[in-house]
Amino acid sequence: MRVIIQANSAVINHELVDSLWVEVDRGKIAALSPGLHPAPHTVLTGTLIPGFIDIHCHGGGGHYFSASSDDEIRAVISTHRALGTTGVMASLVTESIEDLKQQIRRLVPFFHRNEIIGVHLEGPYLSHAQCGAHEPSLLREPDLEQIKELLVVGDGAIAMITMAPELRGAQEAITYIISQGVKVAMGHTNADFKEAAAGANAGATVVTHFMNAMNKELSSDSFSAFILADERLMPELILDGHHLSFAVARDILETIGSRCMLISDAMAAAGSIDGDYTIGKLPVIVQEGVARLAHNKRLAGSTLSISQAFINAIEHCGISLVDAVALSSTNPAKAISITDRGSIAVGMRADLLDYDSARQTLTVVNLSG
Repeated sequence: MRVIIQANSAVINHELVDSLWVEVDRGKIAALSPGLHPAPHTVLTGTLIPGFIDIHCHGGGGHYFSASSDDEIRAVISTHRALGTTGVMASLVTESIEDLKQQIRRLVPFFHRNEIIGVHLEGPYLSHAQCGAHEPSLLREPDLEQIKELLVVGDGAIAMITMAPELRGAQEAITYIISQGVKVAMGHTNADFKEAAAGANAGATVVTHFMNAMNKELSSDSFSAFILADERLMPELILDGHHLSFAVARDILETIGSRCMLISDAMAAAGSIDGDYTIGKLPVIVQEGVARLAHNKRLAGSTLSISQAFINAIEHCGISLVDAVALSSTNPAKAISITDRGSIAVGMRADLLDYDSARQTLTVVNLSG
């Protein structure tokens, strides 16, 4: 069935354009035309933008992607989809290798059904000094044979692996992972400028939650200084006001915003309630929407949605609507080489949102006509 959507305005090709209509055929954009359609099926009063893409999300709605139940995994997907995230990557924290394999196997069918855009292994190849909410006893140095086993189990679903580039064997591992069409993100790292450069030269292209679980100093020989300087890298930002103050985020976006992207790093309490949770096997307490490890009060993921991060970028960081779309849709798609979504164009999936700037609301566009 073909559906005609009339939009008051839309973000197209990194520009805000006035009145246009979109023709959707079998879930894809078939045509974009300026002006008014005489008989649209749906009329939107806000601004039409592409659905959000979250490449770093662990859970939501009270559940995790690591859950043993398909229904719980579906609950995570539906929680974030209802909030405008039409493409979500299932992120897994550090576990034993055997537990990780089981979690990956459960997620593979979701990938092949196109319900998730991939699996992200945030560990176990991380720095003990910057382990964050990962169980330190389960961290390990990269092992090429082990990584090959994980990729085989993943059956094409693993899209990204986070790795600390200073670990022994990291460069060889990064080079191999990239050769298999999988992205590598540098993160949970105690690396300096030189070690960060080695990781990027080996093929790493993403930075896991920039300015969190890493040296935040901006001295000339620091990891963070390298990230700011090297245009090959696309840093993730958790824009919740806790992982990064809005003032710091504003400075980062003013400097390298064209290659940044918003992520949720959401744990189970996203879209749910305060209370006692876990991350992996570590107890977490969520109070007033802030998740912290019970034993040391460190941040333990977020309760953020990309929709709230999008609004925070505009309202608290002074980002334009057009640039906010790049941060939340276009850049994440580019980061993991997804070519069927992330912007509004002919041939793309019709994953569309209606953004009402006056009310600061986002609605998933109904394609049923």
